Amino acid sequence: MRLICVNAGSSSLKLSLIGDDDATLRRAELPAPGARVEPDALTAALQDFGPADGVVHRIVHGGRRYHRALRADATVISDLDQLCDLAPLHQPKSLAALRAVSAVLPGLPAIACFDTAFHHTIAPAAATYALPARWRDELDLHRYGFHGLSHGWVAGRTAQTLGPAARRVVSCHLGAGASLCAIRDGRSVDTTMGFTPLAGLVMATRSGDVDPGLLLWLLEHERMTEGEVAAALEHGSGLLGLCGTADMAEVLGRSDPAATLALEVYLHRLRAAIAAMTAALGGLDALVFTGGVGERSAQVRAGAAAGLGFLGVELDPPANAAEGEREITAPGAGVRTLVVAAREDLEMARQARGVLGGRRDGHRE
Repeated sequence: MRLICVNAGSSSLKLSLIGDDDATLRRAELPAPGARVEPDALTAALQDFGPADGVVHRIVHGGRRYHRALRADATVISDLDQLCDLAPLHQPKSLAALRAVSAVLPGLPAIACFDTAFHHTIAPAAATYALPARWRDELDLHRYGFHGLSHGWVAGRTAQTLGPAARRVVSCHLGAGASLCAIRDGRSVDTTMGFTPLAGLVMATRSGDVDPGLLLWLLEHERMTEGEVAAALEHGSGLLGLCGTADMAEVLGRSDPAATLALEVYLHRLRAAIAAMTAALGGLDALVFTGGVGERSAQVRAGAAAGLGFLGVELDPPANAAEGEREITAPGAGVRTLVVAAREDLEMARQARGVLGGRRDGHRE
């Protein structure tokens, strides 16, 4: 089965053609400023891919209703449109890409895979906010979690690499967006993102967790509008707000006080969140780094591990400084540490094969 995987980013559209054996047969990345891709360029790229059996799309938010991969018909797409306010940076772009590709390839089934789906197994104690019952019940205010396709891929790769002994895994997806996931026996039990992808860790331009009273104070005392606060939290905070750049590589290359503080804040939050995920699991067998920063930054991995020795985390410096997928555990360490390449496209393809092959969904049971 040949599948075209579509992943809409902040300013580009990534396409890949995946074969039966998970081989990547073709790749293309097209400019898509403002979620708009040039139709002729998209048509040419898809024609270059050749024949396919289906198109699988990464959709950030599936809400309460959609927690399994499924065919994206008109009703599903209409429902997903209603969730754009919950993930304004991502959901509109994903749906725009779905419509654009379907217009070029109307004869192929379109499969939607959801970043929220992997976290459907989180227990009520971890998913529930301490808010009024009416808010929770009528407005569906609870922790959804995101980056589920990445965390799901990490769960599978870790099991393949370490076997059944690694039952308790903390997956660290560190990129422009960042989140952690506590995984027990291949299933999500807790995560750092919440009702929206704004919660949790410090990110490139997103704030992560902020005291809600601080936001109320800004609205009341600074007379800021809701739109101004939202824009600052989504686009002007995180590393950018701390030191003027959203690029972790630039932060690491600087030695000025602002960049130093930005890195210290980033690592402080990261270490604390890893410890919290470990507590949710009742212990830790494996710590896994993935995503652009997680895979490429030995300094970030070392900085995180430096404060986690009490959990049994210790890295081997030469292995940590190398490249590619690998184990970076120090000899004798109590916790295995891995670097795993982020391959949401392969996780999407796996789920889509389950849908197109006649099974109800593509999730591990």
